[in-house]
Amino acid sequence: HRAIVWQDRRTARHCEKLRNEGHEALVTRKTGLLLDPYFSGTKLAWLLDEVDGAREAAEAGHLAFGTVDSFLVWKLTGGQAHVTDATNASRTLLYDIRANDWDDELLDLLRIPKSVLPEVRDSADDFGTVHPEILGGEIPIRGIAGDQQAATVGQACFDPGMIKSTYGTGCFALVNIGNEPIESQHRLLTTIAYRLDGRTTYALEGSIFVAGAAVQWLRDGLGLIRKADESGQLSSEADEDQPVVLVPAFVGLGAPHWDADARGAIFGLTRKTGPKELALATLESVAFQTLDLLEAMHADWQSGENTVLRVAGGHAGRAGRPARRAGDDRTGRGLAGRLWGRGMARTGGIRQALEAEDPLRAGDGGLPPAGAHRALARRRAPRSLFDKLIAPKALGPGARPP
Repeated sequence: HRAIVWQDRRTARHCEKLRNEGHEALVTRKTGLLLDPYFSGTKLAWLLDEVDGAREAAEAGHLAFGTVDSFLVWKLTGGQAHVTDATNASRTLLYDIRANDWDDELLDLLRIPKSVLPEVRDSADDFGTVHPEILGGEIPIRGIAGDQQAATVGQACFDPGMIKSTYGTGCFALVNIGNEPIESQHRLLTTIAYRLDGRTTYALEGSIFVAGAAVQWLRDGLGLIRKADESGQLSSEADEDQPVVLVPAFVGLGAPHWDADARGAIFGLTRKTGPKELALATLESVAFQTLDLLEAMHADWQSGENTVLRVAGGHAGRAGRPARRAGDDRTGRGLAGRLWGRGMARTGGIRQALEAEDPLRAGDGGLPPAGAHRALARRRAPRSLFDKLIAPKALGPGARPP
């Protein structure tokens, strides 16, 4: 079978079927997630159902499932440790984030045998020892964290209300909400930010499927640029008075819309529209999607109204909030992994070291006020068309926008 990656949408129909049967409320209440192909639970169910012999092997105890961290630990330990941490477990659609355990009701819903799942531990814990034949010595493995949760720690978002936003192929924003989970009223995810010494810290998360991937589309799909970093210079020469807006729903829309059937659209095209305007619309589409997330977060989490937004990646604008940008590569997975590797299992130790290294500096990017106002006007203008054109499922199965 073709490999299933995080943007894969082949289980969209399965998710829709479960929603139509009324299961999404149960899933959200237990996992904090929504029924969407983005999460690995329905992907695992697809593998068990569609790969010859997979279900039989799983039920016989011959298969093991895990996110990539589990696979790496299994390989590094020579098959001695089948483990994961709470942050990765919380992204599977199978884990009760309040009980901090795999959930039998959800496993039954997706027909997944519990025996295939890894043991869940704290984010800083004993995950086994590297087999000496692999790296030349018995090296202890002491930390695991999901990609965006590691970035949250790496950017020192330890206080409730602090937000980090990380930009790569997609964009992922998390706001720390403390030790009690809340259920979003604006279709954000409730997830585990980290678990240390058995104490769980939760976050609200918004996931954007296409951020840097939109620039890749400019380069590889349209051929408007040769290198991704040319997009900034090209967009700076655009006519900002042209109301061109791109909705990059190339693989559906993530938060807060969560529409797997949505497809992209460009609004405001005129005869004067050219590569420069398309480049500007592409970069602004990332900012507009981020603003959707921030507005939803502040509606759900009123206490975070005056927090600092910490940004990593190529887009470090202010988005109407104070912003701090990663000054070097010490944030995110690298820094969090290095700190956990030192055995700093307590939040205080990690926080102290992070603040001493001060990996963040004040953001100096962002549109000038006039440009920001024009951009926001472009964002607001096509909302009614947006709802009609990027939701083909509202027009009927297989329908295309007019």
